[in-house]
Amino acid sequence: MAGLLARADRTASELAAELDLPLDRVRRHLRRLTGAGVVTALPDRRTYRLATDALRRAAQEVGPPREPGLALGAVDEGEESVLRRYFVGGRLREIPARRSKRLVVLSRLALEFEVGVRYPEREVDAVLHRFHADHASLRRFLVDEGFLSREGGVYWRTGGPVDL
Repeated sequence: MAGLLARADRTASELAAELDLPLDRVRRHLRRLTGAGVVTALPDRRTYRLATDALRRAAQEVGPPREPGLALGAVDEGEESVLRRYFVGGRLREIPARRSKRLVVLSRLALEFEVGVRYPEREVDAVLHRFHADHASLRRFLVDEGFLSREGGVYWRTGGPVDL
């Protein structure tokens, strides 16, 4: 439910249809998410939105600061090893040629983009340029591997881990 709301505001009926769940069950979950401050109801009282600011504040309160290039969020030692090998001093030394290693790096870069936020291409490029001079290749890989989606020069996060 949160994943769908991260992409766009939706009504309970739209969520029920997309998730193939009974409407009463979706409404019950929306009440819980709203009560927890994760979801907000818009003024029409029918449409719901993911409360990304609340999620961001909660992450800052409970989690360590995220510095570029750190192996923060590595699932295992292998993933951490890849991140430490390719990120030096907060910069990406090179774009891994091997897809499995590139996916680990792309997953880490995806954390730089907030769920539910739309970014113009120049802003995506600016974020990626902080990591590597070939920001265009990184952007293309992020889109090709499903970490970012694109339409009309606007990008948004559609994959990768969610940093809470």
